[in-house]
Amino acid sequence: MFTGIIRHVGLLRDVSRTPAGARLRIDLGPLAAKLTNGDSVAVNGACLTVAALAGGAGEFDVVAETLARTTLSQLRAGAKVNLETALRASDALDGHLVQGHVDGTAKVRTVPRRGQSVMEFDAPRELTDWMVPKGSVAIDGVSLTLASLADGRFGVALIPTTLAETTLGGLAVGDKVNIETDVIGKYVRRCLRQLGTTSQGLTVDKLADMGFK
Repeated sequence: MFTGIIRHVGLLRDVSRTPAGARLRIDLGPLAAKLTNGDSVAVNGACLTVAALAGGAGEFDVVAETLARTTLSQLRAGAKVNLETALRASDALDGHLVQGHVDGTAKVRTVPRRGQSVMEFDAPRELTDWMVPKGSVAIDGVSLTLASLADGRFGVALIPTTLAETTLGGLAVGDKVNIETDVIGKYVRRCLRQLGTTSQGLTVDKLADMGFK
């Protein structure tokens, strides 16, 4: 589990193909001293496991499913990646609950101009359907708040600190990013769908049928 607060922007040193997918070797900077083999690290929002550590770099295996669902398959040596170590029970929850399970990708629609802060994205409707106005979303692992929302499109407001201390400041129109929608919203929506309330709404009669009187 993560919070969407980036702890370091790492440098991808090498990408090698494996029978199961790929292995990434990433310069972990100050995070290397805190990690051991088997620890979880969010790399651009995707939860990966440390497979090896050497010389300040960590190696991570990426399976075919992750490569297909995320932008990790597009990374090349020299790319910068957002890194976050796993949340500990004693840590402050500064962002929001992030699982590191990427739901899909979105494409940058607009970037903030001088004096502006909102960055807009185009995304499959199946992703925007899980979002709510002013709700949380993780973009390349960064915890952000939705500033605008429509079918197949959303926007987030980015402060200068976020632009400077994550990879988001280097995004250009057309770039793809990893998206994880709010886990709480996903569970609520799935529960309501199973109860048959998403199409007709939650009514007094439906609540009575469910035992709320």
